[in-house]
Amino acid sequence: MSNTTLNNYLKERLKDPKFKKAWDESEAQYQITRELIKARLDKHVSQRTLARKANTTQAVISRIENMSVSPSVRLLQKIASALGKKLEIRFVQ
Repeated sequence: MSNTTLNNYLKERLKDPKFKKAWDESEAQYQITRELIKARLDKHVSQRTLARKANTTQAVISRIENMSVSPSVRLLQKIASALGKKLEIRFVQ
């Protein structure tokens, strides 16, 4: 059995410029997804309930959470509002 850990594997893969570029490009979407799921679970709200409050469908919430779509800022604002949150977008270094 190999002693490769996820972190070691990732460290090696990030040495590949194509992989690193794809990884870096997916970071914003990952952050959106992570924050959405966290906020939804903190409020104990199902995808279906959140979708109804945000005037969208459960399938859309699911697709955002599994990173198969990139939501618009307008949709993120609706979701944030439905969760009693304010959407904040920042540029950081």
